[in-house]
Amino acid sequence: MPFAACISLPTTPQAPPSPDVRVLAVCILAVVLGSPLQAQAPTGIRVDTGLAVPMRDGVVLRADLWRPDRSGSFPTLVYRTPYDRRDAGDDSGIAALALARGYAVLLQDVRGRFGSEGEFDAYRHEGDDGYDTIEWAAAQPWSNGRIGTIGLSYPGAVQWLAATERPPHLLAMVPAMTYATPETFWFGGGVWDGSWLDWTWYNIAPDASRRAGRAPPDTDDSTVARAHGHRPLATLPDLQGLTPWYYEWMRHPPRDPWWSWAALEGHYQDVTAAVINLSGWFDEPYGPFGAATNYTRLVQTGGQSRTRLILGPWTHGVEAVQRTRAGDRDFGRDASIPYASLVLDWMDRFLDSVATSGDTMPPVSVFVMGENRWHRFSTWPPSRMRPDTFYLHHAGKSASPGRLDHQVAAASQPHSRFRSDPMHPLPDPFNGRAGAHDYRALAGRSDALVFETRPLEAPMDLVGPVVAEIAASADVADFDLWLQLYDVAPDSTAWNLAGPGNGLLRASFRDGGPARKLPQRNHPVRLVLDRTITANHFQAGHRLRIVISSSFVPYFSVNPQTGKQEFESSGTRSGTITIHHSAALPSLLILPLLPATTDHVNPPGTP
Repeated sequence: MPFAACISLPTTPQAPPSPDVRVLAVCILAVVLGSPLQAQAPTGIRVDTGLAVPMRDGVVLRADLWRPDRSGSFPTLVYRTPYDRRDAGDDSGIAALALARGYAVLLQDVRGRFGSEGEFDAYRHEGDDGYDTIEWAAAQPWSNGRIGTIGLSYPGAVQWLAATERPPHLLAMVPAMTYATPETFWFGGGVWDGSWLDWTWYNIAPDASRRAGRAPPDTDDSTVARAHGHRPLATLPDLQGLTPWYYEWMRHPPRDPWWSWAALEGHYQDVTAAVINLSGWFDEPYGPFGAATNYTRLVQTGGQSRTRLILGPWTHGVEAVQRTRAGDRDFGRDASIPYASLVLDWMDRFLDSVATSGDTMPPVSVFVMGENRWHRFSTWPPSRMRPDTFYLHHAGKSASPGRLDHQVAAASQPHSRFRSDPMHPLPDPFNGRAGAHDYRALAGRSDALVFETRPLEAPMDLVGPVVAEIAASADVADFDLWLQLYDVAPDSTAWNLAGPGNGLLRASFRDGGPARKLPQRNHPVRLVLDRTITANHFQAGHRLRIVISSSFVPYFSVNPQTGKQEFESSGTRSGTITIHHSAALPSLLILPLLPATTDHVNPPGTP
């Protein structure tokens, strides 16, 4: 039962002059998992709404406090959100369970949102404001000074930005499904992430419009579709004067020093809190790469004993973690995990000053699709993983897939080509619906290339990063490459093994940025696509397939192929992209092959 179903969050004014104090009867799940704090489970809840939390610059942020209705001080969980603290529903059950275990829970509107003062500048103030909120909470008489932070997506990112500021009372955090680097958060391989428009339009603009005293942008499908099609991107009129930071982002390419305020690299040694990094194979593109990167960086800076990595078969969101299905594919009962108890068991270990539960969580927990079982590893990538290289080969016939083979292609092998028209980009057959789907329809198109192995003679397990090195050229000034990975069954079902957008790179950003380096027309360049991670068990008789294209809408923006960026230009140019795969110019796929393992474990958060 969700927390909001037990206790409705208050609907008091956004910024009351003093807190509205209420005592409510507890409505908590009868099943409360055992923990060191269970014996202190309360019989009532006290709710203080509209608490004033002062920031260092004098701006006041508003928060609601939920705590046991009895004297004493409590370990405190902080949740900071841009989505209205009063609507912070608890679909995971974490708030109800936290109260039952004796925690105080502080829900806060971030700067410039809903009840909080100041100007909202997305993500920009979350480091300082997060630090100030954590330290303010630790100093209150109802807190015992032991603070943990929780939240997913934006509420996950704010945890990292605050943690890098080293708040001394922050002891544990669970920043789920969030980013690691600005260049993989706002972009993917140098390509602008078009979902920022949807996020700004639907989630941020309504409250920003209320504050500005103007009507919010229309949310009907045709209006949003028009906004997505507007070029140049930086001249979209609908959000002008409303969300200036959205347009500012477009003025700064990946790895521009301007993004240093959002960079975690170089600050991992400053993070002293214990961290669970959690994401899903079908999360937003930044999610799985972010979780794995943050975990490995913490380990490299000496945090092995206080960090964990969990990668499951999920789309974006807390609700997704508690389902067995992602998109059209059901991954079995082990796919769902008890998110609330997982998070709170972690908090119990680091926030309970009296006793701690035993640590039974493996350093790395990975769900292997196809087998539909969890595996434990001591490192990421798994230490027993070995790279297995497959080379791309020409199809021989235009309508047939190219081959993936361990043998290097012959010196005289012809190239493979496909058409690329920015005015007619390759559409996702499932129109952006997240999760696993049968993508067999992508084969046989003129605007994509397919390469696949022969049917496997024996099962094959892949666990870890997938790296593609593609030799490509084009008769246009710039181009993008998408590479997506599939498990193809004997009946031709082709399940995607990751969410779209990880295997993506713009040729002019092949060196990472911030400077662009336009490729010479018809001159091959080597493109390294290295952000895809997955875990899949291929059964005997199945094939591994990759699909290469220059676009995949409605995800990231489409390269105009004129040499100019879509932020500054509305012109486009169609052309032909060539994939080279000869002995002199090989294209290859490096797969993370894992020997058969029996390191099975129960789903995270379960006994």
